[in-house]
Amino acid sequence: MSDAGRFAYQGLDRVIHERARLGVLTSLAAHPKGLVFGDLRRLCGLTDGNLSRHLAVLQEAGLVEVTKGFEKKRPQTLCAITPRGRERFLGYLAVLDQVVRDAAEAAKSAPGQTPVPGAAPA
Repeated sequence: MSDAGRFAYQGLDRVIHERARLGVLTSLAAHPKGLVFGDLRRLCGLTDGNLSRHLAVLQEAGLVEVTKGFEKKRPQTLCAITPRGRERFLGYLAVLDQVVRDAAEAAKSAPGQTPVPGAAPA
């Protein structure tokens, strides 16, 4: 059996893999009904401009939906993960989990090396 590409991790989606976008998708996955822009901004620790730019990238990829409307006569922007976004996000997490397992296994097989922080002992 060939190990060619064993550690290529093709499922680490470049759109999702960026730290801020990963935070946005994680926040939205945890809030299936969506989040108001300001709440999402605070959860992710981003500025208005940074969040807007990352949302645009995620929206263009079909991973999030941004709806502008009014709440009590005030403008409101609601952000939500799409079904396709949730599917790609969960697939990404599965690959990321494999990366962590591979790294933990590599740490176990390298005597005298520092173990991977947070990895469960065997």
